[in-house]
Amino acid sequence: MLPNMVTLKIKMPTIKIIDTVKIDLYSREHPPPHFHAIYADKEALIVIQDFSIYAGSLPRPQLNKVIVWARAHQEMLLENFKRLNPRL
Repeated sequence: MLPNMVTLKIKMPTIKIIDTVKIDLYSREHPPPHFHAIYADKEALIVIQDFSIYAGSLPRPQLNKVIVWARAHQEMLLENFKRLNPRL
């Protein structure tokens, strides 16, 4: 890498909005496979395998709605995470 070069993450377009909570996936990520749930000034990284919060936080009502949606779309989330991060 060149000196002073910033490594950019490439964001997949928002894949879902659940009551104003944006669900995003990024490339050049780190394990474990996860997605970003963004609500107002809050952000949580949620592990796709077990839906635990890896980092950050969301208010409980929004988190519950996100997890219900994620459980129904777990396979799609994991496939897209792997597609965006093939080296993990």
